[in-house]
Amino acid sequence: MSTRAEPVTPGTAGTTGASAASATSVTSVFVRLKLSLLRNGLRQSGGRRAAYIASAVLVLLFTALQLAGLVALRGYAHVDSLVVLLAAVLGLGWAVMPLFFPGGDETLDPTRLVMLPLRPRPLVRALLTASLVGIGPLFTLCLFAGSVVAVAHGGAAYAVGVVGAVLALLVCVTLARAVAAANVRLLTSRKGRDLAVLSGLVVAVGAQLVNFGVQRLGSSGLEQLDPAAGVLRWVPPATAVGAMDAASDGAYGVALAQLALTAAALVLLLWVWERHLTRLMTTPDGSTLQSDTRPVRERGSAGLARLLPAGRTGTTMERTLRYVWRDPKTKAAWVTALAIGLIVPVFNAWQGTGSVYFSCFAAGMLGIQMYNQFGQDTSAFWMVAMTISSTRDAYVELRARALALLLITLPYATLVTVLTAAVLDDWRTLPEALGLSFALLGAMLATGAWTSARFPYSIPQEGYKNVAPGQAGLAWISILGGMVGAALLCAPVIALTIWVNVREGGGPGPLLLPVGAGYGAVLTALGLRLAAPRTAERLPEILTAVSRG
Repeated sequence: MSTRAEPVTPGTAGTTGASAASATSVTSVFVRLKLSLLRNGLRQSGGRRAAYIASAVLVLLFTALQLAGLVALRGYAHVDSLVVLLAAVLGLGWAVMPLFFPGGDETLDPTRLVMLPLRPRPLVRALLTASLVGIGPLFTLCLFAGSVVAVAHGGAAYAVGVVGAVLALLVCVTLARAVAAANVRLLTSRKGRDLAVLSGLVVAVGAQLVNFGVQRLGSSGLEQLDPAAGVLRWVPPATAVGAMDAASDGAYGVALAQLALTAAALVLLLWVWERHLTRLMTTPDGSTLQSDTRPVRERGSAGLARLLPAGRTGTTMERTLRYVWRDPKTKAAWVTALAIGLIVPVFNAWQGTGSVYFSCFAAGMLGIQMYNQFGQDTSAFWMVAMTISSTRDAYVELRARALALLLITLPYATLVTVLTAAVLDDWRTLPEALGLSFALLGAMLATGAWTSARFPYSIPQEGYKNVAPGQAGLAWISILGGMVGAALLCAPVIALTIWVNVREGGGPGPLLLPVGAGYGAVLTALGLRLAAPRTAERLPEILTAVSRG
């Protein structure tokens, strides 16, 4: 008998076994890679290690509280609607997380694996397994486990709940991976970094919406969630929670249909993910393509820029407005201020707990944009400094920046005040609130110009920090000190508004509009006059302070 091994053909079982072993090997390698990335990231610095441990502890505490809360809700009416909505919101969070936090997971960028001899299907399996390692999947699993305890009743419901929780977790993780793979070119570009900077807006607006939602639920109960939950229980991954509830009620056919829908969504997402991975592995990157070498035609100001004043004022205004539109950090600050300035007064008015005077919040949020005007220039401020040779030049520079801000803040503050008055149907207070908003806006422009010259700080262009290391104290002094100063400067208008409202028989409320507008204009002019000589004297110090980022 010959002992020589026969060659294995591609169609034999030996090849199948080798492929399975290879896939298992690739999966274990990716899991070890994920753990190595976590471990090496913690070794970079003590600050990063402390931040990670602190965030992990907070997430675990929140997870424990969330789990305990869901367990405590067992047996309450309409709890099924609540957990269905929680599952839908959790799935939405997994979908948008890669768009706003692309740097949160080093393995989210599959283009780093292009040069490796890996096929898409084993790569999908390996990346999916590695994605289950982390705090996010643990939090998601705990929430679905708490949903099982809160909703399931009976052995069949618990069995459906276990299967549904696993399927829902896989749907969430696969959804995040599919979104990341579909937008990997965007996430690795400058537009992707701009999108990541706007994550603060999502958090801020989401926090406000959650706050108003909790207040409304506390006043009217969980039953108002039933209509939305009735629709969302057929949308994965909330279908897994809906299957638990259906099995508890004995509707096993509905439960199986919802589980099947969850599994179908998982298969579809895996297919989409594999398609995008294949495209990324086989198509060239834009950096390898020949660029357009045609000369760029010179063009002057176009559109609304033609309406700006001539000379230094118009040029500075256009530059400031371009910062608002193009610079990621400046854009994020403006979008956040515009959104929060509208949400807080209008939503409070819609809930019947607000006042027209809440619209002053919009003027305050927008007035903050005048602070640290030179910080957004970073090291390029030297070009501005070269054009300032006198107090007059500094005054024109500051005045132009204030005018550019007024082009946005003045009509927007007016719009928010009118909307708040319309929701509350309180038109009598509209002139008083407008006058107070204009006075506050003028005071913040005045203090913002002065603090920009006295307490400048650098804004890093990369990352999520808005203050360079070692300058946090300057930022706090600039913003908090300026806000307190603006409030003190507005004290006469505030006192006059209070006197008009407490005076018997009322008072000349409509006169507060021109009084507040005139007072705000005077404060702005005085603030610019006082800040101009300070700016002209401290140009080297300002350049040094804003160049640290």
